[in-house]
Amino acid sequence: METAALVAPITGLELFQHRFLLAGEGPVLSVYILQPRPNVGASLSVLQHYRIHGIRPRSRDGVSTRSSTVIIHGQQENEKHSTSDRTFYDFAIFGGRAVRLVRLHLGFKDVEILHLEVLGPLLELQDWALDVRWLSADESLLCVAVAHNGALLLDSTTGSELVQCSCLEGCLLYSALLLVHQSWTDAVLVGGTVFNQLIIWKPGREDGMINSGHKAPVERRLLGHSGVIFSISYLQEKGYLASASDDRSVRVWGVGALGGPGGKCGDSNPTCLRVLYGHQARVFSVHLSTGYMFSAGEDGACLVWDLEGGGKVIRTLKGHRAGGVRSLAVSGGTGDDERWVATGGADGGVRLWMVEDGEENKESLEEKLTDLKFPGPGLPKVVCIAGGEEENMRRSQFSVCTDRGTVCQYSDGSWETVWEGPPEFYSYCVMDTVTAFVKNVASTVTLCAVGNISGSIQVFPTSHPLSGVRLTGRPGKIHSIFWKKGTDNLYLLASGAEGFVCRWCVEVKMKENSLLILSLVPLPSFLLPVCSKRWLTAAICLQHHSNKELWVCGDRRGSLLLFQEGENVELNRTDHEKVNEGLQTGVKTRTMEKKKHDLTLQPLSCLFGVHGKHGVTSVSEYRGLFYSTGKDGCVRIFRVSRTQPEESNGDLHLEVLRVQRACRGMEWLERVLILESEIPEELGEECENVIQGELREARFVIAGFHAFHFVVWDPVRQERLMVVSCGGGHRSWNLWLSHTGIWSGRGALVFIKQGAIMTSQPPGEMLGCAGEAGKTGGWSLREGIHGRGIWCVCRLGRIEEIGIDSQTHKGDSKMYWEIVVTGGEDTSLAVLAINPVSGIIKVLSVITDHISGVRTVTATTQPQGEALSALLLSAGGRAQIQCNRLLVVWDRRRMTPSCQVIQVASHRLDIQWEKKRNRHKTVKMDPESRYMSIEVLEEKTGWVLVVLSCSDGALRLFSVSEAENQIDLLWETFFHQRCVLCVATCSLQDGKGNRYRLLFSAATDGKIAVWHLTQSLLVSANSSGATTPPIPCLVIPAHQSGVNSLAVWVRELGQEEDGCLVTVASGGDDGQLTVSTLRVQYPEDGKVRGDRGFPQVCYNQTLLEAHDQSANQFQLHFHFQSSMSLAHASSLTALKLLSPGLLVSTSSDQRVCLWRVSDTGIGHSGALCSHVADAAGLAVWEEEEVDEKMRFETEQVWEEKVDLVCKTSYVKDEEATDDPGNPVQNRDTNTDCCECRKKITKVGWVLVCGQGFQLLQLRNAGMDVEMWKKKTEKENERVKVTFQK
Repeated sequence: METAALVAPITGLELFQHRFLLAGEGPVLSVYILQPRPNVGASLSVLQHYRIHGIRPRSRDGVSTRSSTVIIHGQQENEKHSTSDRTFYDFAIFGGRAVRLVRLHLGFKDVEILHLEVLGPLLELQDWALDVRWLSADESLLCVAVAHNGALLLDSTTGSELVQCSCLEGCLLYSALLLVHQSWTDAVLVGGTVFNQLIIWKPGREDGMINSGHKAPVERRLLGHSGVIFSISYLQEKGYLASASDDRSVRVWGVGALGGPGGKCGDSNPTCLRVLYGHQARVFSVHLSTGYMFSAGEDGACLVWDLEGGGKVIRTLKGHRAGGVRSLAVSGGTGDDERWVATGGADGGVRLWMVEDGEENKESLEEKLTDLKFPGPGLPKVVCIAGGEEENMRRSQFSVCTDRGTVCQYSDGSWETVWEGPPEFYSYCVMDTVTAFVKNVASTVTLCAVGNISGSIQVFPTSHPLSGVRLTGRPGKIHSIFWKKGTDNLYLLASGAEGFVCRWCVEVKMKENSLLILSLVPLPSFLLPVCSKRWLTAAICLQHHSNKELWVCGDRRGSLLLFQEGENVELNRTDHEKVNEGLQTGVKTRTMEKKKHDLTLQPLSCLFGVHGKHGVTSVSEYRGLFYSTGKDGCVRIFRVSRTQPEESNGDLHLEVLRVQRACRGMEWLERVLILESEIPEELGEECENVIQGELREARFVIAGFHAFHFVVWDPVRQERLMVVSCGGGHRSWNLWLSHTGIWSGRGALVFIKQGAIMTSQPPGEMLGCAGEAGKTGGWSLREGIHGRGIWCVCRLGRIEEIGIDSQTHKGDSKMYWEIVVTGGEDTSLAVLAINPVSGIIKVLSVITDHISGVRTVTATTQPQGEALSALLLSAGGRAQIQCNRLLVVWDRRRMTPSCQVIQVASHRLDIQWEKKRNRHKTVKMDPESRYMSIEVLEEKTGWVLVVLSCSDGALRLFSVSEAENQIDLLWETFFHQRCVLCVATCSLQDGKGNRYRLLFSAATDGKIAVWHLTQSLLVSANSSGATTPPIPCLVIPAHQSGVNSLAVWVRELGQEEDGCLVTVASGGDDGQLTVSTLRVQYPEDGKVRGDRGFPQVCYNQTLLEAHDQSANQFQLHFHFQSSMSLAHASSLTALKLLSPGLLVSTSSDQRVCLWRVSDTGIGHSGALCSHVADAAGLAVWEEEEVDEKMRFETEQVWEEKVDLVCKTSYVKDEEATDDPGNPVQNRDTNTDCCECRKKITKVGWVLVCGQGFQLLQLRNAGMDVEMWKKKTEKENERVKVTFQK
């Protein structure tokens, strides 16, 4: 087995020469090129099964990128960027009990080419290495600090130990810092002990003699921390020592000179200069730099401290999900007083920032507020961008309406009064602005509309306010007012009393004397549904294919509405008039002909209250799909669909495809912004936006309010992109973007706070900061997956990588991407695409519908041409089930996989209980109930039966109807009376074509129940309501404690024997692997006569067979059982079937094991130490690969004794035979074997997940084993370093 892809916590980082970033992920060392744009350069597995915790270059005197020389092993050579120049640098990589040397080769051939090579064997110590340093006098010697408060001197070329020294204070160290100079006698060790102390001692003797086994005394002791110390850093220029601790603090000590010639131990009385608290959790890393200190911790933040300015936090760098920052690297200052800061997270992500010297009070993404000094008169009530959001940011114009009815405009740094309203516009007003085209002149003008509490609306150009027009809407308060642009027209909407939305079509013309004339034509009003809060909050206009304009609106009650011009027209009447209208058809007809503006439009479709009672905040459209936001914390992606003709007249209606939640606590969402990367590069470029008939959802970010901050949130990367401390959402505000509805990386917020007009940036600087990614949100060198543990994984299938020309060149091998779904503790589902060849992992979508952790996931898949369609079912905490339809396809324009998510249905037991009749007589379900496992029992077109195991001791059967968007509970049984941990199913078919279904369930008592569900499935398929649950046929004692996983397969017997053998393998908390085999006999007449079980349930160790079974009944007998008592050193957490008789298991002992099951017992076929901690989920599959290379013979040699994992066969291009007695005639071997035959190989894949995940490939038979051994021999070479006594 070998690793094809890996996601694990980044535990080691090193910035080198301002040009390279070296990162350690598990045992894999990766090198990133920083210039001109950060990108990955090379990767290599270095430490075998150890994690990389530190990277040390041989020489710290790195060459500047501006220099024309490089230093190679102390020799200075000219660096010529030519094809013949090759430069290399050596590094010491350490982690766990291992140390290894790696060489980085740098070549130049048009571009920089990086190559990593291991030097020598892996040096295995007998203690944990905490720090490694090179001796400058002899660059082949390494100083190593170990966990038991000792130090070693190693010869890196031979791997031999030269000197060993330990401290008189024999205690464990959590961290260590070695300060070395020319020789071993100059070395000084600073250790952070388990007793929350810092101790300083010298491994070398004072007399300069080298004596192995020397016990050194403690020279200095620093007290003050109340928790263990995780990281230590030293700044030689100032004599500062910094320590990061479990007590959430960072301490700065004045210790004086440490190390150097003679091995100085600093001041005799070191003092604590600062105690700094800023992290909300444990602090893992600290780094001192000139004038600054950097610290990173479990809260996911990297803080930049100003040591010279009082120890304040001047910047916060955040870019990782939950789990925290595990590693930190900081480069030295460059000539521009800039430095790189790199962080590695527990989510497997790597982030990079550029930090400038001299920054003052600048948070990570929080903007510095600017007061625009509004002079009055009155207090500002409404603020908006002059001309609407279509205006470019360079103009820096705002419009403000005050409580005195005055409209003022800010432009070029000054305020001016545009319009002064009469007294009816005092105290209350609503306002909106827009940029309109003057029809007979090639120019634009800014229009402003102001509504008051009495129903009047003043419309005027800001440049010619005297040309304004007074409009009268419905009597009563104007709740909201909007300017909306259609295909060819400009519309004004005013939402008034009783749910009426008055509309006008507006045109602007200019007379010969340069006077502007406004023409406002009334249109039929919209009538909103009857509710308590009946006014419009959002609207959008678009052209339908029937050439009729559609309006999609949102109201204060949280409803989404669809209107169409000319449809559902009624006479404009109040609710009181509707009750007392009488039979006046003639009057109604004459009124409609006389006054067109007295007509109303009823909604064609209404999704009532979908965004909750707090209302809809915005509706936007992009490439055929609509995106709505509300104060319920959700974004809803929906479309306008046409009802099926057989159901109605083919009317249009709104259909919600998916619900996307923001981060926890962010309930007030305001709008959706499309990412700039989604926009076509060339204006007017037509791009394919359809996946198998479904419109493709665009990548977007969410703007809204989180507590008293305005936040722009990325739901896929799960991070904040912009933060403004504005005080909350109860204020007038507007977001200023470079392009309407598009997020390019930066924007500005304009808002009212305590009577002042504030902006998040000075108006003249708004566009200048848009591209400074490194100074704001940073670069994402590697995308994080899950911040916490991954509990379950499901493989959907694979898609083929297709070029732009959609033609695969003949002879080129096809490239595939594996599509998997992971769910975990962070309550999200991640749809991932994995390239097994390159190891690249892309996050296609993040589904955040669950309110608790996702425990289990399964899917039914089917290919649809070039796309992959899957019905995804997930379940977890709070007894919640979610069902989504996924469509995955290769995007030819972006050259990357693309995923469309459509929400089908959801179900929760507590909501089910609320719908029950006489629920006061029943006990409400436990809110802590959670689903543990899910399996598909039956699948038909548009309908699926699934069974779930639950922590409350129940087995539940659900039906999922995709057509009705509904999940129904059919039956539940509490047979186990304890937590049911897992379920599995198998399907049987006799010789007459009759199908039978068996269900296996296992609980915490170590017993497996077998259920015959054939009759229950027939009843469930024909019944819409609940049915009677069955009882188990057999109960098999298998383990001493809980059973965590089941794997089932069927083996048919010979033709002379009727029936089959069903084998169920189980793994439990006792670390045991148990295989139980059942004998099945089919009914002679093939009829099913019920599944109510056998007369008795067998509990004894031998499992007695059921008695008195007639020949016409389905019979199930226990056959035999075998077990492997010590299959794993800890609980076996996952078990899967790769092929009949071949099992894959994993455990929290981080081993992935292969097991061969036969009639004689269980045999161990191989094992691999995984790099994934807390392994909880497993997915396995086999794929056929066709190799068209010429080959004359096949060597049946298998790696790690896996002799049946991969099967090889040869098939002719045009014909094949299944008859072994009549094979294809063997013609000329040289021509037939080379030209006409293809080699088909089955390759096994194993995906294990936990704290990250790892994709493993099983070695196939067709591979040249000698070549593979030669490739891995050098990497797997190791030398054990023995301590001298």
